Amino acid sequence: MKKFLKIFSFIICLLTLSYWTIPSQSNTISTLEKIKKQGYLLWGSDAEGGAPYVFPDPNDPSSLIGFEVDIANAIARELGVKARQSQNAWDSLIPALKRGDFDIAMNGIEITPQRQTEILFSYPYYIYTEQLVIRKDETEIKDINDLKGKKVGTLSGAVAQDILTKLGGVYVKIYSGQVEPYEDLALGRLDAVLLDLPIAAYYAKPNPKLKYTGNPVGEGFYGIAIRKGDDELKKKIDEILVKLLKNGELKKIYEKWDMWNETQEKLFKAIKESRNYVTLEETKKAPIYTFFPNLLKGAGITILISVSSMALAIVLGIILTIIRLYSRPPLSTAATAYIEIYRGTPLLIQLYILYYGLPNIGVSLSPLMAAFIGLGMNYAAYEAELYRAGISAVPKGQIEAALSLGMTQSLTIRRIIMPQAVRIALPGVTNDFIALFKDSSLVSVIAMVELTKTYNILAATTLKFFELGLIVAFLYFVMSYPLSLLARRLEEKLKRSKR
Repeated sequence: MKKFLKIFSFIICLLTLSYWTIPSQSNTISTLEKIKKQGYLLWGSDAEGGAPYVFPDPNDPSSLIGFEVDIANAIARELGVKARQSQNAWDSLIPALKRGDFDIAMNGIEITPQRQTEILFSYPYYIYTEQLVIRKDETEIKDINDLKGKKVGTLSGAVAQDILTKLGGVYVKIYSGQVEPYEDLALGRLDAVLLDLPIAAYYAKPNPKLKYTGNPVGEGFYGIAIRKGDDELKKKIDEILVKLLKNGELKKIYEKWDMWNETQEKLFKAIKESRNYVTLEETKKAPIYTFFPNLLKGAGITILISVSSMALAIVLGIILTIIRLYSRPPLSTAATAYIEIYRGTPLLIQLYILYYGLPNIGVSLSPLMAAFIGLGMNYAAYEAELYRAGISAVPKGQIEAALSLGMTQSLTIRRIIMPQAVRIALPGVTNDFIALFKDSSLVSVIAMVELTKTYNILAATTLKFFELGLIVAFLYFVMSYPLSLLARRLEEKLKRSKR
């Protein structure tokens, strides 16, 4: 019982800590006032999306670089504050912005009529086009009109996806990252890739196995996404963008990242020179040891999420088991339903509902809180079944003997049943804990940057999938193997105590 009280105390502390990270829904001041009061502009983007938008500096992976990092810094400077990036999956930037996870979102977000019904957009800060890329030896595909019957890769939710869908007869393969389509194209898994020109210029143009084909199509605008109702912030950002346009600072940023082209003349008039452009080849040359601090930080977050979630799963699993086995309907029915529903639905969907669904009914959880509750409640269902199996394995004669000696049911459960049931269930619990370590990577979809997400971001930037993958696999092994050793030691200890 003392152990359970300690676990409860730990969970209460975690809940209290997480409470302070929950975005306030009752804030009455405007977002612009809040930014100036807190002293920083929190902008959402996906560093896994990679260069040249926002990606880790190969010389210092703990800091981010990219043309949108420069723009965010310029806007924050004009606001009199600092800029802070908030990591979030690209295809959920808009939902995260709407739920208040950050002040603005800027990550190559195309201005489309559909998105304008959801959010506000600033003045355009870049004119993009879609560039078709094929393999060097490809001769049949001249432009997008030759794509019928071909396998073409693009990003989920991008304008390029709409263009390919409207063409008809194209086998569109959707990716969540902008590196993987070009890798698959070079390996012959795709016939072509259609993506924004800045992406193609950074990832496809330097690749000797790939080439551009046809003229760029689908001209459109990138805009800074702002929540509806934040008109004051939109007006201020528009004023800052106009200022950056007039003084040539935006153009200087685009020249620095080799993104300036004639199309941008529609937005900018002045021409100046700049330096410090980091190419893909330079990011590939970054020493592997420079990524260790980021990977270890991600491993620390993985441990925090896994340990706290497992504590919740164990406590909740025991409660569910006792209610299911020793209570009457409707409590036992509710416990059974909980177990079956959580075991019968994907963990990913449960996380989405917790993080993006609950704000629709006024409940907003921080990423850490959503990860802790999501993983803990899901694994509690599996723990409950392990404990139920352990309890069922205890001979009924022992229970009847305890009751005949005058022990109450609760005392029998605590002194006779549970010690034996826990010993029986222990190997399964250990396996679940190891599995939870690996499943914790799923929480990256709700803006948690743990070990796997850190790997994705760094690998997408440097293309060192193999080297970084081996390091991350080793870190996961280092974290999970001691659990196996601990479980064996506990089992041996329990066996000796039984004798």
